[in-house]
Amino acid sequence: MLPRVVVVIREDPRKTHRPVEALRIALGLSTGENPLTVVLLGQSSLLLGDDTDNIMDGEILEKYLPSIKQLEIPFIVPLDAQPSPSISPDFRTSVASSSQINALVAAADRVLVF
Repeated sequence: MLPRVVVVIREDPRKTHRPVEALRIALGLSTGENPLTVVLLGQSSLLLGDDTDNIMDGEILEKYLPSIKQLEIPFIVPLDAQPSPSISPDFRTSVASSSQINALVAAADRVLVF
């Protein structure tokens, strides 16, 4: 059985470049055979929004978004995320409760947190 990888992004992409870098790393990991899931906490779901103008390194993000869409990388956002930013329907996203996200992270073989 292949190791499951979860990338958790929890920082605000308007305040730091780390969320965009985390998404770039996730994209690289998705090209391997290991199942990958990306969890977007807090304001990090802005990465998948239609408005990337206020995101640090937004021009870099825009280079990677088409590949992320094409590869259908699965994203999970918390059910209780408030306020919920508008996520583009082009991405493979689902919502989960905090306990479901905790279980996903606990069951993963590798977890990267940004």
